[in-house]
Amino acid sequence: MDTTNFKTLDLNLLRVFDEVMTERSLTRAALKLSITQPAVSNALRRFREAMGDELIKRSGQVMAPTPRALALWPAVREALRQLQEVITPSHFVPEQATTTFVLAMADATAAKLMPGLVEIMDRDAPGISIRVVPLTTRDPRRLLDLEAVDLAIGYFPAVFADLTARAQAGEAVAFAQQRLYSGEYVCVMRRDHPLAKGPFTLNRYCAARHLLVSFSGRPFGFVDEALALLGRERRIVLTVNQFFTAGKVVAHSNLLTVLPRHFVSVTGFAEQLVLRALPYPVPTVQIDALWHHRLHRISAHEWLRATIATVAKSAFTS
Repeated sequence: MDTTNFKTLDLNLLRVFDEVMTERSLTRAALKLSITQPAVSNALRRFREAMGDELIKRSGQVMAPTPRALALWPAVREALRQLQEVITPSHFVPEQATTTFVLAMADATAAKLMPGLVEIMDRDAPGISIRVVPLTTRDPRRLLDLEAVDLAIGYFPAVFADLTARAQAGEAVAFAQQRLYSGEYVCVMRRDHPLAKGPFTLNRYCAARHLLVSFSGRPFGFVDEALALLGRERRIVLTVNQFFTAGKVVAHSNLLTVLPRHFVSVTGFAEQLVLRALPYPVPTVQIDALWHHRLHRISAHEWLRATIATVAKSAFTS
């Protein structure tokens, strides 16, 4: 778009474009904008003409963006957000707020953090709602970028390595993080498992049958990476996506699994399990909160992050 077009561009078209990109539907965008569907269609047509690109075209029942639209949308969304903050800055008052936050985390993390978070919500922010969704990836940046979640909590070593490398190369980094706690992973088995007593060697460990907790469904985790460095591997016969499910299965089978030590105590069936230190070195698991920079100075999000940090500190020092 040239300078002349920009000077004459109706900035309301950016709001229409943002809503259509978000909803992928002219009808839903019209409802969100409180205007008619023909008005949305007309605005989108004008924006297409100004940009010299089709931007969004119908594909079956949905509106499919072009590569140009996908490249343009993040900048438009961020500009609209910054403009809104300047014009109508919001101050978050917990006791008056009715905000809903969406958090992505594993069940083991939720089991440790959610009781304390609910206690603070009941006391200080009774109108707040929290939706916890499963963490299905070790790289939640796309979820955060699309605003599918407000905050992701988990173990993201590859993400932070990439962000650090980008920052050192002078690139803009769109995400921020905060360390919440450090965790230790242990081998877990039923109480009368043959390996519950006696030497727990690497050979005996690798010869056993294993259950893997994998958020993505990929049958290879950080434990397998550690074994590969030693030239070893284990036999994974079952993969699940929840730590609780893994604990239940190994409590009633001869499978071994690896769980966060802190999680075992909150399962409700810890007395059925035996914990043994892994017979090979694994890195300390650092659990972090990750969010998009666009939310960094939003007061509601600042409250959320500070509250979760407080809860994590209390949960892992009590």
